[in-house]
Amino acid sequence: MRIAIDAMGGDHAPKEVVLGAMDAVKQIHNLEIVLVGNQEKIEPYLTDSTNITVKHTTEVISGDDEPVRAVRRKKNASLVLMANEVKEGKADACISAGNTGALMSAGLFVIGRIKGIERPALSPTLPTSDGKGVLLLDVGANVDAKPQHLLQYGIMGAIYTEKVRAVKRPRVGLLNVGTEDGKGNDLTKKAFDMMQQAPFHFVGNVEARDILAGVADVIVTDGFSGNVALKTIEGTADLMFSKLKETFMTNLKTKLAAGMVKPELKGLKDQLDYSEYGGAGLFGLAAPVIKAHGSSNARAIFNAIKQACHMIEYNVTATIQETVEAQQVESGEE
Repeated sequence: MRIAIDAMGGDHAPKEVVLGAMDAVKQIHNLEIVLVGNQEKIEPYLTDSTNITVKHTTEVISGDDEPVRAVRRKKNASLVLMANEVKEGKADACISAGNTGALMSAGLFVIGRIKGIERPALSPTLPTSDGKGVLLLDVGANVDAKPQHLLQYGIMGAIYTEKVRAVKRPRVGLLNVGTEDGKGNDLTKKAFDMMQQAPFHFVGNVEARDILAGVADVIVTDGFSGNVALKTIEGTADLMFSKLKETFMTNLKTKLAAGMVKPELKGLKDQLDYSEYGGAGLFGLAAPVIKAHGSSNARAIFNAIKQACHMIEYNVTATIQETVEAQQVESGEE
């Protein structure tokens, strides 16, 4: 397996990207990595180049760049050259912690979509109360969606969850304003009807308050609602830990208590860190593309690499295409 990584993408690049890559080649058999970025900035951290090569470029797409324009104009940017490695067959998958919009644009314009998939979906795995995690898609690749797009999200999410996360017969839910049949707007009502006939285990509507409750393994929604839900969850977690820290720093007694429970609090924070599950997959593209969190450390990069390796090993892209083609034939679309 060969994976291309944008070494200059993310808040802590290239250091944490390089450290994560070195950890990955040590622990994952038959893995080769190409780091795309400024060689002078990468080499101080690349203390072991076993199975790691560097593709040098000084051009970078920043978080402030307009995504589509940047991908088209900055042909030698690390993120664009990374995607080209996949397009040219030199890499099986790619990973970036950089500009999300630019990665989506590069995925669409350079790598391309799976035949039969109308819209790709950005899909992180979030922590749940039962410790199993839930895949939420879409969280922002497309703010507008049609019912057939949500159906395809369900197909892609179910395949990924079964193949990569080893969940047998994953439960797929539809994010809605109530759990009863017939709830929601025109989009969710039509999507609900289509999902009842879909080639996956559809469990019906799911409310936002139950996203992290473990009621489903995959939750499908449009990119607008998904992004709002994701950002709300992130903000709530940040507020909770901020208030917890504030409470523990109130006086000497609470500070002593904080010292006693510090390991447990660290464990709790790790449980709620969705980078532990890897990055957000851009499902629907012709090869695995992973968006790592912008603040990714070496461990998060390692987990994103492991995630990409599993997608390659279990032929997730090919399985999605075969399932979508079969579903279209069955429904008379072809």
